[in-house]
Amino acid sequence: MKQLFIFLLLPFMAFAQDSKVYDNLSMKSKILNMDRKFAIYLPPGYETSQRSYPVLYLLHGSGDDQTGWLQFGEVQNISDKAITKGSATAMIIVMPDANTGRRGYFNDIKGDWRYEDFFFQELMPFIEKNYRTKNEKRYRAISGLSMGGGGSFMYALHHPELFAAACPLSASTGPLSLEDARNWLSRNNPGIKEETILEYYNNHSALALINNMPDSTKKAVRWYIDCGDDDFLYEGNALVHIAMKKKEIPHEFRIRNGAHNWTYWRSSLPSVLAFVSMSFRQH
Repeated sequence: MKQLFIFLLLPFMAFAQDSKVYDNLSMKSKILNMDRKFAIYLPPGYETSQRSYPVLYLLHGSGDDQTGWLQFGEVQNISDKAITKGSATAMIIVMPDANTGRRGYFNDIKGDWRYEDFFFQELMPFIEKNYRTKNEKRYRAISGLSMGGGGSFMYALHHPELFAAACPLSASTGPLSLEDARNWLSRNNPGIKEETILEYYNNHSALALINNMPDSTKKAVRWYIDCGDDDFLYEGNALVHIAMKKKEIPHEFRIRNGAHNWTYWRSSLPSVLAFVSMSFRQH
């Protein structure tokens, strides 16, 4: 009889351990002088346990907002399956909005929109204060698609001391040459100074950041780079791979059949979760 009772109770116990997603949360930003929205995935058992969890920051692409990975990327369903299967460890996934006020993950070149400063100085501390995250480099990772892939590259390259793993997907890698940076910035900022262009290129081109990377940080971040063979951003990702090979920076590089769409990114997410979990787990 006791065994029958436990058997009947199991579905209810499983239900109590369900993951949770919240897609319309907000926090106040003094840096951006506005409230900023974010979405969050809390793994199964979060609300009934007292343990702390590693965290993955998952960035959306241009045209989406903090709900993109939940609505189109099916992050809850995919993460639940990966955790249940054991290919991923239980983790918190934070999805910030970078499509309100201005679009993008970087500080504006004029200094009047400081999204990157907001991310590191306000969003991350807010998450670590209000959720049970493990607040060490080895338990923190970043990933994202397209524009968010660019954010993943730049954030991990700017702050290798903060992230154990970075997984740019179909990434916008920034200007591929100083000439590209000059043409783009001059078009949008007439009269811009050459030294400003050079500074922007050195800080917002994945290629420039990789080529200038000191030897001491070559192994600081575990890299997983994934891009479809029919993606219009293929060239930049391939050049980053070549630059990393020449610089002897360890990384995983995947070119799979696919284009710049959610079908591709949904199929990428299980591998991302498995890859970052290898960083979170003890070896």
